Amino acid sequence: QVQLVESGGGLVQPGESLRLSCAASGSIFSIGNMGWYRQAPGKQRELVAQITSSDITNYADSVKGRFTISRDNAKNTVYLQMLSLKPEDTAVYSCNAYIRTYRDSWTSYWGQGTQVTVSS
Repeated sequence: QVQLVESGGGLVQPGESLRLSCAASGSIFSIGNMGWYRQAPGKQRELVAQITSSDITNYADSVKGRFTISRDNAKNTVYLQMLSLKPEDTAVYSCNAYIRTYRDSWTSYWGQGTQVTVSS
């Protein structure tokens, strides 16, 4: 069984920063792509940032230059550093990871989500 547990969300003012973390645990053999998605009320879920196992990254245009995704393979953890937050960044942020366990082939796993609210 694999679990993804996020942390680091909260309420901040515009211009402030937050760092999200997502740790994977369980019988993990290998982790492939990891990513962060977000869903604002009334909107579809969108990809925020993604990082491959080779540390190749891509970002949504709306966050380029402000957000940075990184991963620590020794800790099975992916991070999202968010700078210069704007009210439009308010959403539930969820992490996703493609994981191969000792029993199963590659499977997409999701965290439970963490709320990020940017408001003055």
